[in-house]
Amino acid sequence: MLKWAIPTILLTLLGTFPAFAKPPIRVINGAVTRVTDGDTVQVIDSSGVKVKVRLFGIDAPETEKRNSRTKAVVKPGQPYGGEAHQALRHKVAGKQVAAEIMDIDRYKRSVAILRLGNRDINQEMVREGWAWAYRQYLDRPHASGYIASEAAARRERLGLWQQGNPQPPWEFRKALRGKGRQPKPRGTAP
Repeated sequence: MLKWAIPTILLTLLGTFPAFAKPPIRVINGAVTRVTDGDTVQVIDSSGVKVKVRLFGIDAPETEKRNSRTKAVVKPGQPYGGEAHQALRHKVAGKQVAAEIMDIDRYKRSVAILRLGNRDINQEMVREGWAWAYRQYLDRPHASGYIASEAAARRERLGLWQQGNPQPPWEFRKALRGKGRQPKPRGTAP
């Protein structure tokens, strides 16, 4: 019995200490000059450097993409994609923010927690129902807060949670990629 008590006590003690948060790689202070969609912005720092920032730990519904010249739809959007884009735009467009860079993604975007004063804009987007907590990329200490924010938005049917069973953006993107790779049915013209 005693041999189990010591490991149990140690695990309990470890669980009571605050999570060791990975510090940001760096912090960029600047103005948001562009909001691309519900989870991506452009920040220009004091020296004039433009940085594309993907919001850490969240995934907003995809927005419709159009050809800039012809205006034809080149990629469909999801329900509430436009609303999520507008919500983020109203929060941060033209405002001075701190982007706490946590990582660089495969598209060379800075992945950051966007702060407006003491506000965590990423978590606000989830709490208001404009984005999912992106569990695949969340880590401590943000995971529990973002997941709890999503659960509250779901319960209150805020934003995209007004839909019965919304499709997560990562599934939507996967389905779009799959459509491009499907073989043509036999007997059809090239």
